[in-house]
Parts: sequence; C-alpha cells; structure tokens
Amino acid sequence: MALRPVQVNIKALDDSAVGRFWAEALGWGLYEGRGATYTGPGATDVGPVGTDGGPVGGFAWPDPVAVCVDVVAVPEPKTTTKNRVHLDLASTSAVHQVELVARLQALGATPAHVGQGEVPWTVLADPEGNEFCVLDPRETYRDTGPIARVVVDCVDPRAMARFWGQAMDWTLHEVTDDHAVLRSAKGVGPYLEFLRTPGGKTVPDRVHLDLLPYPGDDKAAEVARLRTLGATDLDLGQGDVPWTCLADPEGHEFCVLALSS
Repeated sequence: MALRPVQVNIKALDDSAVGRFWAEALGWGLYEGRGATYTGPGATDVGPVGTDGGPVGGFAWPDPVAVCVDVVAVPEPKTTTKNRVHLDLASTSAVHQVELVARLQALGATPAHVGQGEVPWTVLADPEGNEFCVLDPRETYRDTGPIARVVVDCVDPRAMARFWGQAMDWTLHEVTDDHAVLRSAKGVGPYLEFLRTPGGKTVPDRVHLDLLPYPGDDKAAEVARLRTLGATDLDLGQGDVPWTCLADPEGHEFCVLALSS
C-alpha cells in the first residue's frame, strides 16, 4: 500500500482570483465551484469541484504526471509569516526566466523578500501573498513541467525523508542533513524537497499537500498506516468530510482524499 501526492492545496480569500492566477501562471485550465478552484494540465472547461476534494467530469483525475493545484476559499487572510510550503517554477533558459518573471508580474505577482539575498532564482508572491520561486534554468528540471518542485521547510530533512518516503510511493533521490529529495518512481512530474530551515511551524499551513490512495486500496487502512508512521489527527473544523486531515511528525498539515466514485 502507498499514497501519491495529487495536488497542492492553497487557501485563499478569493479562490477564483488566485486559482485563475495559477492557471495562467502554469498554462493550465480550470474547474471551479463549491468554494474551490482547481487547475491542472487536463482541465479545459470551467466546471465543479467534487465533494471528495478533486474535480469531477470533463477530464481524468488525478493527472497521471502533474501535481496539480487546488485553491480553497477560507475566511482568514494570509499572515505575514512565510509559508512553510511553496512552489518552485521551472525555466528553460536565462531569457525564459526573465520573460516568465515579467509575465507573472503582469498577472499580479509581486516581488517577495524572505531573506534570500543574492540568488540566481527570483522570489515572488501570488496575489494573496503566497511565496513561490522562479528558478534559474537547471538540467534537473528539464522534464518536470511548469512546477519544478514542491518545497517544504523543515527542521530535520532526514526524519521527513523517513516519514514521507514510507507514506508515499515516490523514490528518495537524495538525503542529507540539509535537504531530502523525492520524485515519482516513474521519473515524471515535479520533485518534492524537504529543506532544513531554522525555526519550526508557528501558524497554520496556508499551503499543503493532498494525497490519494490508488484504486483498490482502502483509504481507512492507509490513514491507519500513516498514524503508525507518526502522523497525527488534525481538527481544522472540517466536520464530516470524505477526506482525512493529518499532520506529519513536524506538524505539516496534509490530507488523504477519497477516491471519486
């Protein structure tokens, strides 16, 4: 048994506006409704988001390669605290990086300062302040699609590698005291990187991963397995929903979604 990450969940006051920003930024289509806006490479028409947390109708979900983006409406604005999960976007050349940054700013992104200093990548924020990076061109990310990697700040990358490496079916590519890197065993889509960062979590996550069982696997059994690995139950006031909210050993929130019927 194993789980797969299928989408990055972003909370927003205006899910439609933020969802449309990310759809334009990534060159993907939209599905929206029920207080959420979903964007993925296979989405071509506006339509509803299902009660299981994923879109319904119109295209196959989950996407076989990409980790998509699901923007969910919430009443609270983002705090000034930097998100502990963010997206890094890929560029194919120095010229493309400059053009991409300019296009994203025209869409509503703004420069962000998170103490990065002089670095070859550009740090921006989406229209509601969620930080992300436009990376300099790197051979590693030539085949990832628009999202090069999902980055998670953490205290102990080795411990995160142990938990997430057992939680998911992704392959561990590298682990050191400073970072751990995983990617789909199929060698497609973005990387998942756990980056050692001073300080622990202080505010609820604005951005988190959503995981999904494979067809034929039992969601309840998967959730029970995650608990034995060190995950803890999380009450966010979600009520009676078909997905399960958990936290990893460092408190990062994530959800296990239900398979669409």
